[in-house]
Amino acid sequence: MRADTLQCGEGLTRREETVLAPFLEIKNLSHIYSGGTPFEHIALKDVSFRVERGEFIGIIGHTGSGKSTLMQHLNGLLKPTSGEILLDGVDIWTNKKITRQARFRVGLVFQYPEYQLFEETVYKDIAFGPKNMGLKEAEIDRRVREAAGFVGITEEQLKVSPFDLSGGQKRRVAIAGVIAMEPEILILDEPTAGLDPVGREGILENIQAYRRAKNATVMMVSHSMSDVARLTDRLLVMNNAHLVMDGTPGQVFTHARELVEMGLDIPEVTRVFLRLQELGLPVQPVYSVEQAVAALTALKEGKGNA
Repeated sequence: MRADTLQCGEGLTRREETVLAPFLEIKNLSHIYSGGTPFEHIALKDVSFRVERGEFIGIIGHTGSGKSTLMQHLNGLLKPTSGEILLDGVDIWTNKKITRQARFRVGLVFQYPEYQLFEETVYKDIAFGPKNMGLKEAEIDRRVREAAGFVGITEEQLKVSPFDLSGGQKRRVAIAGVIAMEPEILILDEPTAGLDPVGREGILENIQAYRRAKNATVMMVSHSMSDVARLTDRLLVMNNAHLVMDGTPGQVFTHARELVEMGLDIPEVTRVFLRLQELGLPVQPVYSVEQAVAALTALKEGKGNA
């Protein structure tokens, strides 16, 4: 049993009360780089939220808002200055063993991950993570081939050098290397950055396929408002080291003007409807083409979409 409320004052936040411990819980997380020096920088300030299994969460915010720092805390790459990261109710910094386990349970794909490829063959690159987990050869082989299947890497491509592949294929190999560890939470930092529309859509489909097959939680940092609007269940909005909004895409994009003031983009269809409002038409902002069609149909019939 849980109760959600959406509040809007200085920002939009979601407070949840859950009888059972959430799958992942971030409690009052703060991080300061170079603390106590002239270069001190507060990257995160008192960030709290909860994540349940199977959710697809988008993380948005302007450059320097704290998105990447937040993501690097979730699998223990960075240690909090203060606060807790609880996985199944256990702080991932309880001891070294639990921290190591968290790094396999929470997989992190950095921006432009293809620059981290280094092995002789695609197969070996994808197998690197599972080998570090101490798995048997048969299990490693199963995971490599399954991960390759998720991202569309063929049997023949497994045998070649990753450096002989196209940019988009390299990206798929790098993502497969994380997927092969079968993380329960898959975190991706701008996974479609620099790709053409076909490549972008392919990567997003790969991510969705893994999520469906493993009931994995996905957390994706993105500057594409159209992607997060149509794909995610929930959005976290970061601004100046703080979590300022937490809600469904519909709830968050209702505050489109506030997002623009933070320096964020919004879906083009939302921008169009804001302009229609300015022209005096009785419409509310929408964030998908389907909503736009319904709103314009209602407007034509004299009902508006308020």
